[in-house]
Amino acid sequence: MEIKRYEEKYKDDVRFVCLNSNGPCKLNEKQQHLILTTYCDYFIEQEGNNCFVAVNKDDKAVGYILCAENYDKYKKIFRKEYLTRFRKIEISSRITAGVSSFFQAMYKKNYPAHMHIDILPEYQRLGLGHKLVDALCENLRAKGVKGVCLTMWSGNEKGGSFYKKYGFTLLSKWLITDVFALKF
Repeated sequence: MEIKRYEEKYKDDVRFVCLNSNGPCKLNEKQQHLILTTYCDYFIEQEGNNCFVAVNKDDKAVGYILCAENYDKYKKIFRKEYLTRFRKIEISSRITAGVSSFFQAMYKKNYPAHMHIDILPEYQRLGLGHKLVDALCENLRAKGVKGVCLTMWSGNEKGGSFYKKYGFTLLSKWLITDVFALKF
């Protein structure tokens, strides 16, 4: 396994991982569109220099870490170019995507970057998550970014344990969402 900076050739792999990191995708087309638009496409299309992939021996991405290094820049572009990917009648999808970064906005002063990490189930618990976070943190530190945050579903005990072990701080719990952050 190797960690590499994201390249366009990994786009389909990354999108597959995004939809299948919790097991085979059982989402309908509308749900897939919402997940990819909200949690994947902005990052690989706009900030590929802040994204890293874990690749197998066949150079196929089996995991990733995606990051927006500046919340304000992300918000401006996401609202203008990505929310418009939902048809006007898809009000619930627009609202869901629009509020997806609510927590990042609350903590942007101390943690201007926000990240998403996913690894296919068969490649989890092999140390790839740690290596992906290492690559991202080194990249952000070199740019002078002072911190990164993320949100996750509160029921994700393995994820919470991983972030705590890595050194992330649990900033808050909001209903079913936990907010973790790491200061550099």
